[in-house]
Amino acid sequence: MAVKHLWILAVVCFLASGCNRSAPPPAAVEEEPEALSVTRWTDRTELFAEYPPLTLGASSRFAIHLTRLDTFKPLTEGRVEVHLRGGSSPPEVFGVDGPSRPGIFGVDVTPGHAGRRELVIVLRAGALDDEHRVGEVDVHPDAEAARAAAEHGAEEAEGISFLKEQQWSLDFGTAVVGEEAIRESIRAPARLEARPGGAADVVSPIDGRLTRVLDLPLGAGVTRGQELARLLPPPAVPGDLPQLQRARSDAQTAMALAARDRERAERLTQAGAAPDKRLDEARGAEEQAKARLAAAEASLAQYNAARGGETADADGRFVIRAPLSGVIAQRDAATGANVTAGTVLFRVVDAARIHVVGQMAEADAFRSRDVTGAEVEVPGREDRLPAGPLSGVGKVLDPQSRTLPITFAFDNRPHGLPVGQSVFLHLLTDMTAPRPAVPAAAVVDDAGRPSVFVQREGETFERRPVVLGPRSGGLVQVVDGVRPGDRVVTKGAYLVRLASLSTAVPAHGHVH
Repeated sequence: MAVKHLWILAVVCFLASGCNRSAPPPAAVEEEPEALSVTRWTDRTELFAEYPPLTLGASSRFAIHLTRLDTFKPLTEGRVEVHLRGGSSPPEVFGVDGPSRPGIFGVDVTPGHAGRRELVIVLRAGALDDEHRVGEVDVHPDAEAARAAAEHGAEEAEGISFLKEQQWSLDFGTAVVGEEAIRESIRAPARLEARPGGAADVVSPIDGRLTRVLDLPLGAGVTRGQELARLLPPPAVPGDLPQLQRARSDAQTAMALAARDRERAERLTQAGAAPDKRLDEARGAEEQAKARLAAAEASLAQYNAARGGETADADGRFVIRAPLSGVIAQRDAATGANVTAGTVLFRVVDAARIHVVGQMAEADAFRSRDVTGAEVEVPGREDRLPAGPLSGVGKVLDPQSRTLPITFAFDNRPHGLPVGQSVFLHLLTDMTAPRPAVPAAAVVDDAGRPSVFVQREGETFERRPVVLGPRSGGLVQVVDGVRPGDRVVTKGAYLVRLASLSTAVPAHGHVH
């Protein structure tokens, strides 16, 4: 029994000694140096390349992303070559025919010479041949030297990640910030109105019945002098065609009698058979007959003019015509309807050449003398339309709205905007000094503050709060926040903003 206990005690001591023995340290794992990246732009393409540090005799996989700058879509064909030039070593070329995925070309580069080299990436795609000079790179003699160089590399500030696959699949675009001198503007509410003489009511000239009305819906175009309707006057109307013709015939007969009587009086006076007074009376009667004939002919001419045509209708109907070219804005006429004189049958508006009437706030009224032009902002449209010449500026403030009217001509033919639509006028004044300017679409509202997103690298963006200056057309000056040469997002800026709010790291998806 004692022997058994001693055996158990020996086993426990052996296990305890085994538990106290420290485990051997794990073998050290060599970390791969962090990949390098480079972004370059030409007028035609954007290059974004990722690659590990170059080591003599070792294969480095280049993931080269190429984007067309006319569409901001990936290149789907072509040959890409990586050139190592310069130094005391001969040039080396490595290439691949076609992308592994749309826009992504994988090129294996195995340098045969160490030292400082110039890196050039060449695209051969027919009409889209391009060349990106990346700059000088180091080809390290061994992996240890490559890791040491990577450890001493400068760390860049973190940015907003927005991958190429996201950019290519969405409506995305960028533009380079340049300096522009633009005209300051004053924004004022306005309305499209018919110009003076550009609208007319078509009324019934007399009482009568509409025997024919053309089928013209609202908005239908008409030309000046075009027939709109026919009106039959009632038989009892004085001055209708038969009575006017009879009055003219009576006047012509009286004129002929008066002329013969005057000729007889002249003969009698010359023969001494009648006094001079008789001749004076005959001449007076002839002048009265001439006046009656002239009045009858004038009445008949006025009647024909009111009928609206040079040729009279056989049944005596009036032809009602359009007084100007334009569109039908109002129609209150129907075939068979009885109308009275002065009844509005149609309203015709010239919608081609109109006026834009703005209302300048009282605080801006003193600047009305500095206004030299204007642009029209139409709700729902991103671009602004140029207004025509300045037609007039009011001199009296509206007592209710406390605004000053200002009017510009506007050629509406290319746009077809409805007369009466509410718009905004951007009243242009003096030119500003040249400053950085960006497309208005690049500016987003970021928590109540205007901001733009600057592309630092192919997939890295930076939010920049900006102070905006004057705006003209699709451009807005930036007083502070960007510099000439920065590349800002002009399409898809809100998508980049959404990406900045996400805490998840997007899957890269590149084939290296």
